[in-house]
Amino acid sequence: MPDSLPPLTALRAFDAAARHMSFAKAADELHVTPAALSFQIKSLEEHLGRPLFRRLNRAVELTEAGRTLAPGAADGFATLQAAWQAVRRQGDDTSLTVTAGPALTAKWLAPRLYEFARAHPEIDLKFSATLRNMDLERDDVDVAIRFGYGPDEELYSLPVRKEWLTPVMTPELAEQYPTVESLQEAPLIHDDSIAFLKPPANWATWFRAVGVDFEPKHGASFSHADHTIDAAVAGMGVALGRRSMIIKDLTEGLLVAPFKVAIETQGRFRFLCLPGAEKRPQIAAFRDWFVAEIEKTAHISDAFQIIPVEDIAA
Repeated sequence: MPDSLPPLTALRAFDAAARHMSFAKAADELHVTPAALSFQIKSLEEHLGRPLFRRLNRAVELTEAGRTLAPGAADGFATLQAAWQAVRRQGDDTSLTVTAGPALTAKWLAPRLYEFARAHPEIDLKFSATLRNMDLERDDVDVAIRFGYGPDEELYSLPVRKEWLTPVMTPELAEQYPTVESLQEAPLIHDDSIAFLKPPANWATWFRAVGVDFEPKHGASFSHADHTIDAAVAGMGVALGRRSMIIKDLTEGLLVAPFKVAIETQGRFRFLCLPGAEKRPQIAAFRDWFVAEIEKTAHISDAFQIIPVEDIAA
């Protein structure tokens, strides 16, 4: 059996067939006929000197040799694909793919992106609103904006301002619940998307920050921060709103924040990309714009007494 690698086309055929466990589906993926794919796999088996598949009546299954080869073949092609995409991106200064969570996209990014597009008409911007963990080496993504603590190992990571939270409601509800005492009787809305924060940044923590021992037991809960704020805008109740999620609605007067005490968490948004990629023109332009847009509304924080959650006694 020769030690040299077999032809790449034969390995590609095997990889597709092993993933689909079907010669016909593998042929469709590679845009070849089933006969051509079968020939490639047969030549690979001859090169190896043993079968890789058992041909059954209407199916195939991997032999021991096939099961040994399949993971390495899959990893090899994935690595090659990632390297190819990385090289292509290095020579591309006009396209930019960004991923951010649906809530940040809806409440913060989308209302502002026209300014970036107007300032950089040469950049073709694509957005993927998802919380799925991205592999910036393998996925076709240039920048990820994520909320939390990190760590962001082996990535360029630029943390921006910490998040603070304060009660927000419609002006009409603010008239009904003008004091901290009356707020305990209000319909409170809960944001479950930040339940992972430690120490917790929730209603009980905020009430302790204003000197009240009160832990709400009832109220509507939402798994996405933007849905929490949308419910508050609709008059459903009072939300403990995150800075990034409430800025637009506060500015437009749809919500008010009558209690000028906010609690601050160590969690924050981070601008992430592969090391060295931050120097690519379109990524540097988007990073600088992202930071500048955050700083535009930094003055809003001046209206609040901001208390770190770490300083609030449980």
